[in-house]
Amino acid sequence: MGALLATATLPVQAADTNAEIHRAWAAGYRAAFTCSSLWNGSGKTLADIERDELTGIYSEIEPDVRALKAEVDDKAKRVSVRYRDDRPPRIAEWNAREGCITLPIGAQAGPPSRTVPAPRPNLDHQNWPLGDRYIRVGMPAGLSPFTEVSMDRESFGGRTSSLLIVKDGRIVAEWYQPGHGPHTAQRTFSVAKSMAATLIGHAAFKRQIDVTKAAMIAEWQTPGDPRVAITTEQLMRMASGLTSDTAGNRTDAIYMGGASVRQWTTQWPLLNVPNTRYRYANNDTMLAILSLKAAQAKAGEAPDPAAFFDRIGMTRTFAEHDKDGDYILSSQVWTTARDLARLGLLYQRDGEWNGERLLPKDWRSFVTTPSGPQPDGPFGYGAGFWLFNKSDGIPADAFGAFGNRGQYLVIVPSRRLVIVRQGYDDDKNRLDIAALVKAIIAADDRG
Repeated sequence: MGALLATATLPVQAADTNAEIHRAWAAGYRAAFTCSSLWNGSGKTLADIERDELTGIYSEIEPDVRALKAEVDDKAKRVSVRYRDDRPPRIAEWNAREGCITLPIGAQAGPPSRTVPAPRPNLDHQNWPLGDRYIRVGMPAGLSPFTEVSMDRESFGGRTSSLLIVKDGRIVAEWYQPGHGPHTAQRTFSVAKSMAATLIGHAAFKRQIDVTKAAMIAEWQTPGDPRVAITTEQLMRMASGLTSDTAGNRTDAIYMGGASVRQWTTQWPLLNVPNTRYRYANNDTMLAILSLKAAQAKAGEAPDPAAFFDRIGMTRTFAEHDKDGDYILSSQVWTTARDLARLGLLYQRDGEWNGERLLPKDWRSFVTTPSGPQPDGPFGYGAGFWLFNKSDGIPADAFGAFGNRGQYLVIVPSRRLVIVRQGYDDDKNRLDIAALVKAIIAADDRG
């Protein structure tokens, strides 16, 4: 009888444990998104954060996210969210160079750091694309075909917050939802993976890393560890063969729990032979960035995404990291529509910016080549970028960066087009990105 009673209580205990961890994650989510929304870019109002950032999210945490309250310390640039009376609140802290750091569950805030990070430059007075001073030269009078597509944005699904179209380096259509503008930053979600590939490409150009060689992950160097053979390229292509405890686009312990990137990502076993199975995984991108960090350390350099972004005018792009300084470049980057367009222009120009080469000459070809195993579904995958190679009516060289909730950067080199769409989509209402790109291609044909 005692054994039967004990067995009967196990599901209840499990349910209680799940409820507790979900509440802790929800508090971390609210702290992180409130912090980043307030102080990255031009900032948003608390009411807009409630409407945009804290709805349409994972069903197991959204009720708690909505119910919990955030305490904002504007002077210290700190957000605290209490979720249990007997535990410290979840905390996210901001700095002006790298955005917000979410502390682990149970961590308490320390005294304010005396180290002041190097400021980001203000390039607003400079002409587009380096700065945000834009002179409309040669724009057609009246309504252009691109503007017509912008005005028809709702027909493609989802909830659009920004739509930006760049043709021949000029902004030909630009729209923002009320309360948003050119300096409003949103989370990139998995568009960050393409940013990670770009940072790796810049290091490859400087001969700091060879992505075809084994990834430099210290935890895999024990004799007999089969993971030692996994290359950085295989990590970039989602073909590592590694497994993990959740679906590939969920890394809750890091994203919401404040867990260490290194401790969490390096522990998982090798399930398949590398380069034989496609499996979309946040962990693979974070591991590729750990490999980059080790390669840069060997070259006497420390990772500094902000320095690279600033070189191409992405001064309102914040790559956030964990408490140990490891960047969460699988998702946790905040950026503006114009900054995403600048990244697209770097690729449209095949890795050159203002006459200076920043990526290897063959890097665009490398990241857009579907080498190795491929995903099911309507899009192919390169090395950190999605491919439109299965899409009728779209040029074969089109590729893009895709992120959850409707974040998209699309580059069509043959048309000299860059398309940015940001949004607040949810599971019930999503953008059809292929349909939007087709419409923009048709508008380009109409001239």
